Amino acid sequence: MDAPASAAPPRVKIMGILNVTPDSFSDGGRFFDPPAAIDHGLRMIADGASIIDIGAESTRPGSLGVDAKEQLARILPIQTALHAKADPVISIDTRSAKVAEACLNEGADIINDVSALRHDPAMSPLIAKWSCGMILTHMLGTPENMQVNPKYGDVVSDIMSFFKERLAACESAGIEPCRVCLDPGIGFGKTAEHNLEIMRRFSEFAAAGRPLVAGVSRKSFLGRLSGQTDAAQRDAASIAAGIFLAQRGVNILRVHDVAGHVAALKVFDSLSQL
Repeated sequence: MDAPASAAPPRVKIMGILNVTPDSFSDGGRFFDPPAAIDHGLRMIADGASIIDIGAESTRPGSLGVDAKEQLARILPIQTALHAKADPVISIDTRSAKVAEACLNEGADIINDVSALRHDPAMSPLIAKWSCGMILTHMLGTPENMQVNPKYGDVVSDIMSFFKERLAACESAGIEPCRVCLDPGIGFGKTAEHNLEIMRRFSEFAAAGRPLVAGVSRKSFLGRLSGQTDAAQRDAASIAAGIFLAQRGVNILRVHDVAGHVAALKVFDSLSQL
C-alpha cells in the first residue's frame, strides 16, 4: 500500500543539538570552532530540524559551570551567523539570565533552562518580560552532583509533582503557561532504571497539560542497552528510543542525528496512518 498522497505535518518536531563546548560527552568538542558549528547548524536545518538548540555550557554528569561572558563569546557569533544565513528557530541552552537576555536581544526564540528557573533568580522575571518560549527540565541537584546516588519515591510521580510546582512558580512570576514546555530530564539525576521507567510511562506526563520535550540522544543508558561504548556510535539506538517516545506522546525530540530522526519519524507518521 502506498503512503498517503498528502502527509500530515510531523507530529514530533526535531530540535538539533549544537554544542559549542570543548568537552561535550557526545561529540568531543567537534563543533567548538565557530565555522564548524555554523556549518553543522546549517546542515541540521537543511536536514529538517525545526529548532536549533545552542549550548555553551556542558551539562554532562560531573561538569562545572561556565561564566556568562565565556558562554556569550561562544554562542553569539554562531547565533548571528545562523540568523543571517537561514533564520531558524533558535533555542539557547543556558541557566544564566545574562546569557539568556543577550541572546534574546539577538533574536533567540526559546530559553532551555535545565535548572527549570532555579539556578538564577533573575531568569523568571526575564522570561516573563520577553514572553519567549521556555523549556523547564527536571534535574535532581546540579550537573556537578546529579548522578551521585539519585533516589526517588516513584520517579514519574516525583517529576509530575516537580512540574506542578514549577508551573505554579512560572504563573506567579507572570510567565504564561502557553509558553512553557516540559522535559522530564532523562539522564539528569537518574539511574538507567529511572530512565527506562520514565520512558515506559512517558504518556503520563501529558497530564501536566504542556508540550513534552525529551533528550535521549546518545545517552549512556542507550549504550548499556545497545552495547555501544562510544557515544558517537549510538545514533541507531537513539532513533529507536525516539520512535518509542513518539508512540507515547513526545512533542519535541532533542537529537544529534537530525537526518536519521527526521527520516525515521516520516516513516513512523506514514505507517501510523495506515
